[in-house]
Amino acid sequence: MSDSRVKHTAGNVRERYKRGTVAPQPDGDGSAMWSMALDRVMLTYFVVQPDRRWDTHSHDSEQITLVLEGELLFEIGPDVVSVGAGQAIGIPAHVPHAVSSGKSGATAADAWSPPMREYLQD
Repeated sequence: MSDSRVKHTAGNVRERYKRGTVAPQPDGDGSAMWSMALDRVMLTYFVVQPDRRWDTHSHDSEQITLVLEGELLFEIGPDVVSVGAGQAIGIPAHVPHAVSSGKSGATAADAWSPPMREYLQD
């Protein structure tokens, strides 16, 4: 499977993906990702280069980020929350936040509800 964005829909269940069969694809801005989605939930997997930053933004989706390796820094209002390997953070819908990867980069999995349409294949 070459496309990093895989859309699943209810009633169209596919077999599990084994490690290494879905490779993260570069997104052109210092990270690589793949995604899978059902009708109401999505999972993304990001590999983020060092010193990558997503400026303050918000979205219609709730977000739960689990950091697998490295560290991500979440700026929410005046607070900066460090989320390291094995830790998670939940961001409610419509809450402005910024994210950066710091000097080490990071690998993380995100759960989204509803799915982030821009991460789905057309």
